[in-house]
Amino acid sequence: MHHGIRRRRARRLRVVWTGGEVLVTVGVVLLLLVVHQLWWTNLQARRGAERKVEALEREWKWRGGGSGSSGSPASGGLDSSGSSSSSSSTSSSSSLPRTGVGGSARSYEGDPGTSRAYAVLVVPRLGLRVPVAEGVGKRDVLNKGYVGHYPGTQQPGQAGNFAVAGHRNTHGEPFRYLPRLRVKDTVEVETGAATYTYVVDQVLPQTSSRDSGVVRAVPRSLVKPGYGYRSPGHYLTLTTCTPEFTSKYRLVVWGKLASVRPRA
Repeated sequence: MHHGIRRRRARRLRVVWTGGEVLVTVGVVLLLLVVHQLWWTNLQARRGAERKVEALEREWKWRGGGSGSSGSPASGGLDSSGSSSSSSSTSSSSSLPRTGVGGSARSYEGDPGTSRAYAVLVVPRLGLRVPVAEGVGKRDVLNKGYVGHYPGTQQPGQAGNFAVAGHRNTHGEPFRYLPRLRVKDTVEVETGAATYTYVVDQVLPQTSSRDSGVVRAVPRSLVKPGYGYRSPGHYLTLTTCTPEFTSKYRLVVWGKLASVRPRA
């Protein structure tokens, strides 16, 4: 009888021990996944983004500020008087992705090509210097730590809306501190042709992930119409997810083009 009790106790202890080992193993695996997502992806993406910025700067220096391109001003850019040289602009009807005067300098050289980094976004308040690539796909653009340009929106310096998106958490999280931007802060967009300086004008703290109005040529929230604009202009739109570690809503920062400095 005593032997039977001891055997049952031994079996219970083995079950408890085995269960504990399983829980510890699961906990370690989950911890490793968290470390990979929150630390390793950031490390890889940031290093890659920094190398891309350096590569772009070397390319621009070697090319002498884009002297090998066609030399025609970007359609819809600002003329020497600061007025719009074209009234046409393109709007975007797509929802936001899941996961920033004067002169005739070109804003970019030809078609940037999907997923290709072709500009650098600089945000002095955030200490941010990150590549801009064409498209807002996760694998080819955002997960590399880049900022992605919404297809169908304008290019830097053009009349309309130059709209971009970036991760707020993981994969380099370039827009993690985007909520720190304030009205009158500056955001620069560097290309092989010029540096375009925008001044932050409005901040929309939260809107729907499907609020496509914020990236239209004349940006205006469809969910909160009190935010946005009614007249054509030269706009910059920065978007990212909010709150942190979710993709339920979008945070939007808008700026207006203030100056164009041709690359020497």
